[in-house]
Amino acid sequence: MSLRNSPERYGAVSQALHWLTAILVVAAWLLGTFDDVLPKGPARDAGLFAHIAFGLAILALLAVRLPWRLADPPPNPEPGPAAAGIWAQRLAHLTHWALYALLVGVVGAGIVLQFARGRPLPLFGLAEIASPWTADRAFARSVKEVHEVFANALLALAILHAAAALFHHWILRDRTLVRMLPRSRR
Repeated sequence: MSLRNSPERYGAVSQALHWLTAILVVAAWLLGTFDDVLPKGPARDAGLFAHIAFGLAILALLAVRLPWRLADPPPNPEPGPAAAGIWAQRLAHLTHWALYALLVGVVGAGIVLQFARGRPLPLFGLAEIASPWTADRAFARSVKEVHEVFANALLALAILHAAAALFHHWILRDRTLVRMLPRSRR
């Protein structure tokens, strides 16, 4: 498999960045949504640490992924029904960029939330960035709401994105989904 995209399929780098981001988004969303299930104390602290680490990993992947996408354009769209044509392509393009924007928005709001709580931002247990301001509970509550709305919107759009890929695979019977999967050894 080629590292770069071809006109027919995604390359290994694009696939790895896509699937790692997807896994981290789901894991971070689950930890953020169900954090109150964890008992208070070390378990909940570890969950928050992992949640933050996953968010920062998503940001790091995005810092690689966006320049890679600009330098290595995606494959040509699969031919589809003439009725869908250009509008389906435009919607798919808009959806991809909305996903990128939400990734930045969710992580950015998460970082601001950590600082609004007056807490340092842990960098994978290697270092910390001190909060630039003192704790502000009202501001933190507002930012938390934004973070949650963005996270839920991101997950909803990602589910819609996955559903569209499955629609292409099972209903339209084209290669839209398959070209984002590693090739089988057959």
